[in-house]
Amino acid sequence: MEIKIGIQNIGREIILESNKDADEVAKLVAEALADGKQLRLEDEKGRQVIVPSAVIGYVELGAQEPRRVGFGAL
Repeated sequence: MEIKIGIQNIGREIILESNKDADEVAKLVAEALADGKQLRLEDEKGRQVIVPSAVIGYVELGAQEPRRVGFGAL
């Protein structure tokens, strides 16, 4: 699933691919915002992204869909 995180006063987004489902990511975001701590997410390759919750502008969760393989349109 693709996750986009918008940071306040910065024009670029943080974009990562995660194996977690949308509900789990939404719960992590809600906890980080409620506690005023940092949002920690891990991407598909095991890299961690840490964002202070005070600077989060928005979090966009993409739809989960299986990866497509091949060149033809089916």
